[in-house]
Amino acid sequence: MTDLVIRPLATGEEALFESLPDPGLVGFAAFGDTYSGMAAAGKYRPEWTWVALRDGVVVARAAWWAGPKDNKPVALDWFDFTDASAAVQLLHVSPLQAEYSLKLPPGWRDVPALREQAQARIDAAIAAGMSPLVERFRYRWTPDCGVPARPGRLEFRPEPDDAAILDVFRRIHQGSLDAHVRRTVAASGLEVAAREELDHLHWLPSPREWWRLAYNPAGELVGLSVPARNYGDPLIGYIGVVPEHRGHGYAYDLLVEATHKLADEGVDRIVAGTDQTNVPMAAHFARVGYPIAQERIDLI
Repeated sequence: MTDLVIRPLATGEEALFESLPDPGLVGFAAFGDTYSGMAAAGKYRPEWTWVALRDGVVVARAAWWAGPKDNKPVALDWFDFTDASAAVQLLHVSPLQAEYSLKLPPGWRDVPALREQAQARIDAAIAAGMSPLVERFRYRWTPDCGVPARPGRLEFRPEPDDAAILDVFRRIHQGSLDAHVRRTVAASGLEVAAREELDHLHWLPSPREWWRLAYNPAGELVGLSVPARNYGDPLIGYIGVVPEHRGHGYAYDLLVEATHKLADEGVDRIVAGTDQTNVPMAAHFARVGYPIAQERIDLI
């Protein structure tokens, strides 16, 4: 068998990356995206896009995404192949390290062809040393979905002090149902998890002034609501309730408020996500009217 060549793309080699046969059932291709289109939009960089070739033919490929100001990849989110062994070698050889996020159509497990394609990618990532972390729902709201009336139970106030926001994260992360937060708390502690969340919100290219703390009529802090934008879409940046006020459905109020803010900004879509195991938050998204547009599996 001819030796495998594994290397990053050179500038202008988008057609080489796209030469690998792909039925387009899972990943970005399942939702109409192309590598060349995303690269032209600045979502991928040649040096963070790798291919494995045999006799000059692409048999595996991977692309790591990052924001325009990032100096390292944020996620591996394009990964497919015709040769599973080559795909595993590609992930071993590439020096890039980031969480693998596999986008999937809703209900993918019920369709054998989709399940086969997804499982092949998951198996290759596991063979390369990754482990499944969590499965998530991804939502996409449009104006046709409508916006429920504000419940009126909470008062929303801006909070310009990052130290105060950091303290809110310390409280919210206690007993969190979010798999990424739980992993960080277990590995590095509550302080690191809180700081990571604050840093992520600052990474988003949306106004800091949109962040809101929510208070009940007694003046007690209930939670944090952050409407936002990432580098592609308006989104629900964060929804969280402090432990002492959980169990009263306040996350619904926080989500409605964030949705109103973005709708008032005139957006034509809002994306959002939650872990599938976070049953209460998934129920709130459904109640507010956010349809599930994708599922996603995260491996680390």
